[in-house]
Amino acid sequence: MKPIIAVAPMMDYTDRHDRYFLRLIAPNVLLYTEMITATALHHGDADYLLAYDPIEHPVALQLGGSDPVLLAQAAKMGALRGYDEINLNVGCPSSRVSKGRFGACLMLEPSLVAECIMAMHEQVTIPVTIKCRIGVDHHDSYDSLQQFIALIARAGCQTFIIHARKAWLSGLSPKENREIPPLRYDIVRQIKNDFPELTIILNGGIKTVEDVARELPYVDGVMIGRAAYSDPYLLANLQKLYFDDQWTRDRHTIIQQLMPYIIQQLQNKVKLTTISRHILGLFKGQPGASLWRRYLSECASRPNAGIEVIQHALTLVNN
Repeated sequence: MKPIIAVAPMMDYTDRHDRYFLRLIAPNVLLYTEMITATALHHGDADYLLAYDPIEHPVALQLGGSDPVLLAQAAKMGALRGYDEINLNVGCPSSRVSKGRFGACLMLEPSLVAECIMAMHEQVTIPVTIKCRIGVDHHDSYDSLQQFIALIARAGCQTFIIHARKAWLSGLSPKENREIPPLRYDIVRQIKNDFPELTIILNGGIKTVEDVARELPYVDGVMIGRAAYSDPYLLANLQKLYFDDQWTRDRHTIIQQLMPYIIQQLQNKVKLTTISRHILGLFKGQPGASLWRRYLSECASRPNAGIEVIQHALTLVNN
């Protein structure tokens, strides 16, 4: 069985433009939307919020919320629009998110989470999954995590994406919560041992091909966060290693294939920087990478910047 390689849902990063770009790099990697709250879908422009390009498949919709009724409605909306998975965010440590009673704070209310999962599961036939932490604040015992997993599994969730750090809901920023609490891969491995029937995906600190290879023997998959954004071609190497050993799409080809999409978006009045910011790291580690980043950063934001900016930037990096 092929492992699961996924790109983490990241607010202000994994928007539809980034996902389109990443799909050109790696056809089999599982992509996630930014977190969309069930309340926003209920009260806002759902068509806009849920829009995506068919090329993005397989793509999962991540939801935030704690109201079972609203989450069930949101899950049904996502399923009707063709998403491949509905994921509930039970891992974000942001204080703003916690005030809204969703994210990591929900790990302290496992019965409510189970109710939410059951409500969503009843409305859709696609998988309903969870992204969580190994613990929250001082509620970080292995027994607590084990009981949480068992309860949520009984509610119908068969896939758990586990960030191998606990979350501190006060005193640490979201960025610090990704760096300061120690990584405990051993805990995620033990969860897989204790729940062999569940799909367990490890998240947190995965940055290289070597990191992926080290952890996959112990879990069903890995989720990559910031590394997939700062060094997106990492995904091409993983595509070749785990899904298609004949995969040979180089960086220049990827940009050439992205060009028609950029032109279309520019015609739709999307600013060039809205897309170009996602491709800055493509040539990381390659000759001319700094020129590529600098030119795009300086020129893509100019008034009326067009596709010629991307075309010229490509001439600054070796083929």
